[in-house]
Amino acid sequence: MEDSQIVELYWQRQSAAISETAAKYGAYCRTVAYNILSNTEDSEECVNDTYMSAWNAMPDKRPERLAPFLGKITRNHALSRMRGRARQKRGGGELALALDELDKCIPSPADVEREVERRELATAVGAFIDGLPNPERQVFVGRYWYLASVDEIAEKFGFSRSKTASMLFRCRKKLQKFLQQEGLC
Repeated sequence: MEDSQIVELYWQRQSAAISETAAKYGAYCRTVAYNILSNTEDSEECVNDTYMSAWNAMPDKRPERLAPFLGKITRNHALSRMRGRARQKRGGGELALALDELDKCIPSPADVEREVERRELATAVGAFIDGLPNPERQVFVGRYWYLASVDEIAEKFGFSRSKTASMLFRCRKKLQKFLQQEGLC
């Protein structure tokens, strides 16, 4: 079923919207959640929360592309669940590792008064990502948005682990230089 048809089901408040979403995007949402949580049960709960959030959000929004809409919701639920855990670094710890890698080139928005700077930073990072060549962009987004491991990314794109790690290193250096030029770092 096409995305527009699924969205229409949400707008008509038909329960078939959930089953159609699960059939088309369930595996995708589970992958997003699992990459963050490294736990099947927690990932399933996040996916179910995603369906509920999509159901609640649809009367106000009509996304043109359902995958990124659902991916963002799933990612936010998984990150919230990760923050809510009493223990740190459950499973592979890809969240902490990925954020550590970016820590050196992106300033921390720890101060509430810096909200404007945070938004400028988000806009700049988006512009940087848009300017990357396709393979680099996909690898960068795979690592820092979907929090996939370097090995998973290498396997997905048919690269060696060292090539993938080098590509990510070069992208981080480019990002740091870009942010310095923009006066954000």
